[in-house]
Amino acid sequence: MENLKQIINPYLPSWEYVPDGEPYVFGDRVYVYGSHDKFNGDVYCMLDYVCWSAPVDNLGDWRYEGVIFRKDQDPHNTDLQGNLYAPAVTVGPDGRYYLYYVLSSWGIVSVAVCDEPAGAYEFYGYVHYKDGTRLGDRPTDEPQFDPAVLTEGDKTYLYTGFCGVGDTSRHGAMATVLGPDMLTIEEDPIFIVPGEAYSHGTQYEGHAFFEAPSIRKKGDTYYFIYSSQLFHELAYATSDSPLGEFTYRGVLVSNGDLNIDTYKPAEKPMCYCANNHGSMVQILDDWYIFYHRHTNGTNYSRQTCFEKLVEREDGFFEQAEITSCCGVKPLRGEGEYPTYIACHLFNKDPEMTYVPWSGWMDDRFQKITQEGGDGDENLGYIANMRPGNGVGFKYFDCKGVKKLSISTKGYATGVMEVRTAWDGPVIGTLPIGYANVWMTTTADIAIPDGVQALYFAFNGQGHLQFRSFTLHV
Repeated sequence: MENLKQIINPYLPSWEYVPDGEPYVFGDRVYVYGSHDKFNGDVYCMLDYVCWSAPVDNLGDWRYEGVIFRKDQDPHNTDLQGNLYAPAVTVGPDGRYYLYYVLSSWGIVSVAVCDEPAGAYEFYGYVHYKDGTRLGDRPTDEPQFDPAVLTEGDKTYLYTGFCGVGDTSRHGAMATVLGPDMLTIEEDPIFIVPGEAYSHGTQYEGHAFFEAPSIRKKGDTYYFIYSSQLFHELAYATSDSPLGEFTYRGVLVSNGDLNIDTYKPAEKPMCYCANNHGSMVQILDDWYIFYHRHTNGTNYSRQTCFEKLVEREDGFFEQAEITSCCGVKPLRGEGEYPTYIACHLFNKDPEMTYVPWSGWMDDRFQKITQEGGDGDENLGYIANMRPGNGVGFKYFDCKGVKKLSISTKGYATGVMEVRTAWDGPVIGTLPIGYANVWMTTTADIAIPDGVQALYFAFNGQGHLQFRSFTLHV
């Protein structure tokens, strides 16, 4: 299909901040639901739920479906102190679409319903026991968090939980069985994957449950996906039953590309490591893992990405490498590309690559950001590149690239070095001078033919803003 758009990470516009992406295929479209961060936000998930969708055969063509649920629609949230944390969606026995969520201020599972996958959802009720007590309100209940749902026949399996490292008051990920009304509990919660405090000596040690439960079914196998105690990775376990026992299988993706050792040491982070949330989905014949990255030097402006998954010999999945092309097809080796599609942002000191729990990184870091305010449709770019900072883009199908241009500005002087590997030899440089408006610089730099990564590193003095680069053939 010649009219297919290129598939680029992040796959939504650079001014959209939708983390915690839960993808589902309904009909001939894939729909992504998530929480909704704010550019320059103060905390997580400050905005209302929105939805985006794309044709299953054109994953570069995403459509904005609009706001699907507002936080003021929950009767408990009249003071608007509760933000809408990560949601999940399932189709009930009645054919309607049910959206499950937990407010940031309340450990109770709320439900909204709609006749269409991306229509306007209406509040429906709270998950509760048969006596009317809400799940999370019993003295023996653990707080509910990050619901995931899977409906089979008249039963809906609800997965929830949050377990901080060292917290013995919470035991792990929970599974609860709901009846056909999508609210009433038929089988009380059980624990299926332990938190860190209860994982020692088990198969989950080192990759215990932290948060972000998600559930999918592949053939006859149930996949439980979750964010591990390491925060940056989405791990998974499988079972032949929705209630377990589950067997730990490995990692699907890390937003820092940790554990990957094919092009770097496994322990070297290639992008900022912080919390992660997402899930896998089958689209046509292939499986993909959705996850999120951190922008603007903060925990609170996250963007959703996805990568194509590759099956291992045992039938399960290898860890996906983070890329600018979603692991689907190399980008064209010609034309202009915005730098917000960088999959790698790294520094001389690997310890600087972890986003602190305080939420904000200091001026040593380069970051993907944008001009203007939240909602302004301005392309993102890389700000605050300092000497030794590097950025990487993967992958491009290059043929006959002889020149390269960059668009930069800032109080900086020196050169921009170009490589095809993060630690490879410099294949060319472009001069950098002081500029207070965007300035384009071009140099004769030949990119070897074939599928290539591109890395740029600033060597000089000052700090640089890097908007785009152009490959000339």
